[in-house]
Amino acid sequence: MTEPGDINSINFDTLKPEEFENYLPYLFASGNGKVSQNPRLQKFLAGNPDCAALVSDLETIAETARSLFEPTGDAVNDPSDQVWNNIQTKLREESVLASAPEDDEEEIEEDEVKEIN
Repeated sequence: MTEPGDINSINFDTLKPEEFENYLPYLFASGNGKVSQNPRLQKFLAGNPDCAALVSDLETIAETARSLFEPTGDAVNDPSDQVWNNIQTKLREESVLASAPEDDEEEIEEDEVKEIN
């Protein structure tokens, strides 16, 4: 068997499925995640449906993982700076209220009741 890192010398006509799995990381690294599009693999994948299914699943996983790191470019749906400022202001207000002693809250409530009357 050829060393796993030496993918250029692989003979896909005689390669066994269990050997193929050893080469997968190198095939993905050299093919930008599109192993199924490698012309050298077409005959092998056609003759080994389990390997073809594995490659398809791994390509889907790789594409999904890659998309997680891509910017969406969706400025229309991104919250504006004003929204983030409002959230920050609200959080500060809630933090101040949460840290105020309970006696102060009772005094504030009593003052509010007096103002309403």
